[in-house]
Amino acid sequence: MAEPQQAPRVLIADPDRWSAELLAELVRKARCDANLKVLADSNAVLEQCVDGWPDLLIVDYGLPGIGGLELLREVRRQRRHPPVPFFLLTDRVDAASVRAALPLAPTAYLAKPFNTEDLLKRLRNLLLEPGEEIACPLPAVDTTRELDDYLSEARDGSAGAPLLTEVLEALELALNAHQRDLADLEPLFRRDPQLTGQLIAAANSAARHVGSACQTLPQALSRLGAKYSLNLALGLALQRSVSLGDPLLLPHGERIWQQSQRTAETARWLAQCLEGDAERCYTAGLLHLLGDLAVLRSIQAWRDSGGRALVDGEVEVALRKHGAPYGSALRTRWRLPLELRQLIAAAFQLGGGVHSRDGLILHIARLVAELPEGADARPLARHKAARMLGLDASVLASLPSVMPG
Repeated sequence: MAEPQQAPRVLIADPDRWSAELLAELVRKARCDANLKVLADSNAVLEQCVDGWPDLLIVDYGLPGIGGLELLREVRRQRRHPPVPFFLLTDRVDAASVRAALPLAPTAYLAKPFNTEDLLKRLRNLLLEPGEEIACPLPAVDTTRELDDYLSEARDGSAGAPLLTEVLEALELALNAHQRDLADLEPLFRRDPQLTGQLIAAANSAARHVGSACQTLPQALSRLGAKYSLNLALGLALQRSVSLGDPLLLPHGERIWQQSQRTAETARWLAQCLEGDAERCYTAGLLHLLGDLAVLRSIQAWRDSGGRALVDGEVEVALRKHGAPYGSALRTRWRLPLELRQLIAAAFQLGGGVHSRDGLILHIARLVAELPEGADARPLARHKAARMLGLDASVLASLPSVMPG
C-alpha cells in the first residue's frame, strides 16, 4: 500500500448552505482527513490563500464578490506549476458561459445539480494517490463521561436522525436512473422525517427563497426541482450513514418511525375530514419525533466511538430528557418556518390562547398514534382538542385501521 500523502487542504466556496454542506460531505467521503474550509464569498477565499494556495478549490460560478469565474482567472494569473486544481460549479451550461471558462482551464466545469457519484470519483482521483487508502477512526469518547453528559454536549451539533433503510435503498437505485420527476421523488422521500425537513429548509434558504415559505414536501420539491432535490437527498444520505446497530436502540428506532408515520397519516386523514391543511398536517406529524430519532443516532455514535454498553431503561430515560431539546435545536438550526415549528409544538402541548384548527388536529393525531394497536379511539372525543374541533366519537371510530402509504 502506498504511503499516505499529507492531508490535503480544500476550500469550498458556495453561497448556498445546503450545496456547500453536500460538497463538504463528498470531500470527507473522498478523503476523510482533508483540511476543509467552507466559505461564502470570494474575498474570504482570497484571504485564505494569502499564505499559500490550497490543494483544491471548489467554487460556485455565482459566488458573491468577484464571482467564481473571476476567482478562477485570479488563480490562473499566478501561473503556478502545476496549476491549482479548481472545480467550477455552475447552473450556466449555455455555450457562451462554457466558452468563457474554458481558456482558464478549470480542472472540472460541473453543471448543477451535479452527479454525486461522478464528483466523488473525481475527488478521489485528485485527493488520493493510486492505491492509497486513508483510515480515519472515529474520535474516541471519554469513557469516564456518562451518556447524559455526552448527549447534552452533542445536542447543538447533532446530525439528526439515521436514514430510513428503505429510503437509502431507493436512493441507491435512483443513482442509476436517467430521469426522475417530482412524481417519483415525493413517495420516495415522504416517509423519512429528516429528509422531508431538510428539503423544506433547503427550499426556504436565502439562495432560493421567493414568495411565501414552503411548509410541505410537495411545495419544497416544486421549488427545488427534481434534479436538485435528488442531488441534495443523495448528499444527505452520505451524512446520515450511521445506522442503529445496538440491540437496545433498534426497537426504539422502529417504534418512533412507525409512530411518526402513523401521526402523519392520522393528521392528514383528520384534516381532510375537518377542512384543515392536510399536507401541512402530514408534514408536522412526520417531523414531531425527529428529536427522538436524533437522540438515538447520537447514542449509537457514542457507542461506536467507545462508549460503554447500554443498560435496560437507559434509552427511555435519554429519550424523555433529550428528545424535545434535540428536536427544537434541529428545527431552529435548519430555520424551518415558524408556523411549521408552532404546528409541530402543538402536537405535544396546546397551551393557552387561540388554537388553530391544524394545531388541534395535530394534537389529536398524536394521541391517536400513541394508542395501542387496535385500541378504541372514541374516548378521545372527550378531549379538549376534540371538543374544540367538534370531533365526535363516530369520526374517531371510522379512523382507518391501516393508514394509507
